[in-house]
Amino acid sequence: MVSENETLRWPTNLDRAGIEARLVQVRDAAQSAGLPYVAQLFESVDSMSAAQIGAGVVAALTWLQDKPEQRPITTQLEMVAMNLKNLK
Repeated sequence: MVSENETLRWPTNLDRAGIEARLVQVRDAAQSAGLPYVAQLFESVDSMSAAQIGAGVVAALTWLQDKPEQRPITTQLEMVAMNLKNLK
């Protein structure tokens, strides 16, 4: 995941492979952080439709909105959300 001292880049041109890679990172971080609900949302991200990925991202962001201690995961999800338009 992103370290505290790393400058965050907001890529707005992630393709499906880039989106899936970030969501795998989110899934792994959520599992490590004891957030099974978030991890489960992206369990089979490689076989999910664009609509399913979008719904999972929105559900995860909604669930995490009052958990500031999970900001690194939320930030990754926000980056993915900005790129959902690129899913095909």
